[in-house]
Amino acid sequence: MRWVLIVLAVAGIAVSALALREHYRTDTSPCSINERWDCGIVNHSPYAMLFGVPVAVLGIAGYLLLGLLAFMKAYRVMLVAALAGLSFALYLAHIESAVLGVWCIYCVISLGIISLLSLLALGTVIVKSMSRSR
Repeated sequence: MRWVLIVLAVAGIAVSALALREHYRTDTSPCSINERWDCGIVNHSPYAMLFGVPVAVLGIAGYLLLGLLAFMKAYRVMLVAALAGLSFALYLAHIESAVLGVWCIYCVISLGIISLLSLLALGTVIVKSMSRSR
């Protein structure tokens, strides 16, 4: 399970890096699909920064931390970190849906990745605690 979690964390880093590229892009976004799907609008909105730091940078750092925790087999700590990341991703999805009215494909993929990481970390913690209690 450790390597599955690490691969997912690396995928999250890649998606966050693509979102960061969109944040600094000055020309037309290649993922500007239609009026409901436009990474450029999302990544240039005021919600794309938190205390002066692009949200995508926080995503890269978070996925790096999750990958490191998976490598160290610190699954309980990883679960807490993953749930925090999932909460923030759900908040950002709410912003995209209710405030901006535009979705970013990279953000949706990242939401899927952090959701899967959270579920797998939870499952790993449950299985490990059940095997210890036997």
